[in-house]
Amino acid sequence: MSKVDFKKTMKEFYNPPKKFMSVVVPEMQFIMVDGHGDPNTAQEYKDALEALYAVAYKMKFISKKTLEKDYVVPPLEGLWWAEDMDTFLTRDKSAWDWTMMIMTPDWITSETFADAVEKVRKKKNPAALGLVRIESYTEGLSVQIMHVGSYDDETPVLAKMHSEFIPSNGFVERGKHHEIYLSDPRRVAPEKLKTVLRQPVEKK
Repeated sequence: MSKVDFKKTMKEFYNPPKKFMSVVVPEMQFIMVDGHGDPNTAQEYKDALEALYAVAYKMKFISKKTLEKDYVVPPLEGLWWAEDMDTFLTRDKSAWDWTMMIMTPDWITSETFADAVEKVRKKKNPAALGLVRIESYTEGLSVQIMHVGSYDDETPVLAKMHSEFIPSNGFVERGKHHEIYLSDPRRVAPEKLKTVLRQPVEKK
């Protein structure tokens, strides 16, 4: 049985170059949890990740066993926003809202998702399990770049994206800031972390 690795089959979206580029992101299916607060300290964030990963790996197991379709669980992704968007430049993370999510193959149905949730509930029942949902998300036209470095070093890159590249290319921002975490911060030095930074846009 072959194993699908979406980071390779969808390389355009999961491994962009280290320069700004525009891309049209297709509709994808995700499992998601919404929350608020500093991801470094908020229990809400830790609970969200625990539940997401538990469901994601259970769906992968069900897919391999019952559908005979195996795949590498895709990386964690996050949508970020705030009532005052300047908090992203000041790094006031306590004011941030977020949706953490993991891309899910389109052959995973709502029934398979429900089965996975029930199996996780019976075995581990993580605190945020009831908040996990599955739904499609479409970004369409977006600007993105591969950022290598710590999360707090994203600020100048984002400033350049929003104040220079987007307006100079005839785009205006729409939607939520999107990040894709390709590295495990528990195992990779901060200066080597790889993160896709993405902003949906539209033509002026």
